[in-house]
Amino acid sequence: MADKLALYGFNNLTKSLSFNIYDICYAKSEREQRDYIAYIDEQYNSERLTSILEEVTRMIGATVLNIAKQDYEPQGASVAILIAEGSMKPQQRTLLGHLDKSHVTVHTYPEFHPDREIATFRVDIDVATCGEITPLSTLDYLIGSFDSDIITMDYRVRGFTRDIDGKKLYLDHKITSIQDYIDDKILERYDAVDINVYGANLFHTKMLIKEVDLQNYLFKTDVYELPPKTRLAITDRLRQEMIEIYSSKNIYG
Repeated sequence: MADKLALYGFNNLTKSLSFNIYDICYAKSEREQRDYIAYIDEQYNSERLTSILEEVTRMIGATVLNIAKQDYEPQGASVAILIAEGSMKPQQRTLLGHLDKSHVTVHTYPEFHPDREIATFRVDIDVATCGEITPLSTLDYLIGSFDSDIITMDYRVRGFTRDIDGKKLYLDHKITSIQDYIDDKILERYDAVDINVYGANLFHTKMLIKEVDLQNYLFKTDVYELPPKTRLAITDRLRQEMIEIYSSKNIYG
């Protein structure tokens, strides 16, 4: 935000980003499914989640005040981080941060499709900021922090602030699409669709990975150990699961 607006008093706009990703994996047996959960639990434990949230905090120009974190048995973790904007004074896997009147939360959810032998790891992240800060600048980092096969994002600016002449401002930065804030090299890997309600300052984008490299979706299995027909069948199951999640519809039964 190089060109700052001259405002009357504090910027009262609230900007909310909801960032949701799905990581898909082929896990045939119950043991493979348990091993996948254990792997996810290790990869995204409280230490790793804390480091991700700390970087998000740094990127939006805030300061970490206090960190509390806890891992759980058999799986899951919780992290609470108190943060403050630089200009101000200082159950399941959950991450929570406070930015004075703002917050950051992260939740993770593993689950399985019993028929398709597919394991899904879902991450929900919500970032709400107040004032000039916009969380859109963190999108490249968040996408890169997780194996993102499907991504859905919602961004909304609420309320209004005033300029020095008293005129109400319902948006203090230019935006036509969430995609404008995502690196072109990342976008090249996905099919992306926007559904925006400009009159309500509500922006929605969903993204689906284009290429399915089967080896990236096999857990503890080498792709060349599988017969060609099996590879095609597994790839088809993975793609069906992705399309249904992306479309929010049960298409294949």
